[in-house]
Amino acid sequence: MEFSSKKIRDLAVGDRVDCYFIIKRVDLKTTNSNDKKYLDFIFGDKTGEISGKLWEVPQDIETYFTEGDLVKVRGTVTSYMNNNQFKVDRIRKASEEDGVIPEDFVESAPLKNTDMLRDIEGYLQRIADQDIHQVVRMALEEKKDKLMFYPAAKRNHHAIRSGLLYHVLTMLKLGDQISKVYPAVNTDLLFAGIILHDLEKINEMDSSELGIVKEYTLEGNLLGHISLGVKNVDRICDRLNTPEEKRMLLQHMILSHHYEPEYGSPVKPMFLEAELLHHIDMIDARVFDFTLAVRDLEPGGISENIFSLDRRRIYKPTF
Repeated sequence: MEFSSKKIRDLAVGDRVDCYFIIKRVDLKTTNSNDKKYLDFIFGDKTGEISGKLWEVPQDIETYFTEGDLVKVRGTVTSYMNNNQFKVDRIRKASEEDGVIPEDFVESAPLKNTDMLRDIEGYLQRIADQDIHQVVRMALEEKKDKLMFYPAAKRNHHAIRSGLLYHVLTMLKLGDQISKVYPAVNTDLLFAGIILHDLEKINEMDSSELGIVKEYTLEGNLLGHISLGVKNVDRICDRLNTPEEKRMLLQHMILSHHYEPEYGSPVKPMFLEAELLHHIDMIDARVFDFTLAVRDLEPGGISENIFSLDRRRIYKPTF
């Protein structure tokens, strides 16, 4: 039996493959039919992700593999719910002798991280109000090193290396265009809210430099990035002696950007720029998730149920 080496993007049903992947997620599960244990993987490389199953798991490897491991895998591509799935026959951790490095197998933002940070700093320079400018500058400076590789989520939108930078930059570009249509928009507030709104995801999640989140931190579990963001702005404003109204406006934008209590926001937006922040955030997340949902589909295909899109199945048009 012949096996080939392919990127995830190029895999087709029926392919017999022997190649390297990064483990993005791994869970030990039990079948419903006969209570046999199996390993449920999400494999990744620079071109995308694919789910994988190793059936009938030997006891000695039940906990052997962890998220972030670079592995060599042999198996066959099958189809499940109109999406490719990898049936694992053999799997081992990559060794130094293989001559491969994890960075070559991690999906990253489509733009260079240094370029994205430079562009974000360009928007920061456009914040004319010096009180707001100083708060945002300090918050950005404190997180700059980790921003270079942090994802914006563990599993959902922008869960890629440097995904947080990419998310913020695309939101800034969209906000900039909206402000050209609606002159009433205060870009100082809008740009500040966009840059600040998700910064505390860096303390909410524990990410490796590969941009793979293994778990949420204790602060992330107990408080979440919204509460952490409000707390951080309060600390910076105390240090800078920021006027009280400006402090509250920045905190309100962070506090309200998820809009609904069940998503972490105890209040809804109460001024224009806070409202726009929420919708720009949603637009950017939706575009990312819709694009990802159909990336590996043939034209005319329909995806499986996408959790982040209200469990909808997404259609890929034929033209």
